[in-house]
Amino acid sequence: MHVVAFSGSGRKDGNTAILLGTVMEELAKEGISTELVQLAGRPLSGCTACRRCFERVDRKCAVEGDAVNECIEKMVRADGVLLGSPVYYGDLTAGMKALIERSGFVARANGDLLKRKVGAAVVSVRRAGAMHALDSINHFFTITQMIIPGANYWNIGIGRDAGEVTQDVEGLETMRVLGRNMAWLLKKLGS
Repeated sequence: MHVVAFSGSGRKDGNTAILLGTVMEELAKEGISTELVQLAGRPLSGCTACRRCFERVDRKCAVEGDAVNECIEKMVRADGVLLGSPVYYGDLTAGMKALIERSGFVARANGDLLKRKVGAAVVSVRRAGAMHALDSINHFFTITQMIIPGANYWNIGIGRDAGEVTQDVEGLETMRVLGRNMAWLLKKLGS
């Protein structure tokens, strides 16, 4: 089994990557391979509504020149997908939104490529907007027919400066519980 995690932060190895890493550590303890893809420094553009993905039906977005098609390929190959974003102005980052828009359309155009995969959202936040960002990601999972595991609290960690999220004891424990629950669900679906 394999889980791919995408950090939508503009900051490489920041709080979002730390939270995703905490979830991935638990998955690894359960024998599930993981991969972290950081979108920092890799600008992604949003969907252009060209609908060529519905015409071509080749598992690719017609917009080229960025990492979205590589990311879609990784999602399709994986059993589970983690999407992580910091909160920028009360919502997820533009890069994460672009990934969601384009991979969602490609998945739908190609017979629901993500259907019944396990998907979980992770959000890092300084103060406010975490629930809105978490909901935005979860909406992607539900419309693509993915299955969402829960945790013991909302999947958020609090911290502003890089590394500050490591001081959020409750947030880190939530990520560990999420990782264990995601592993359990993946194994149940795989049996």
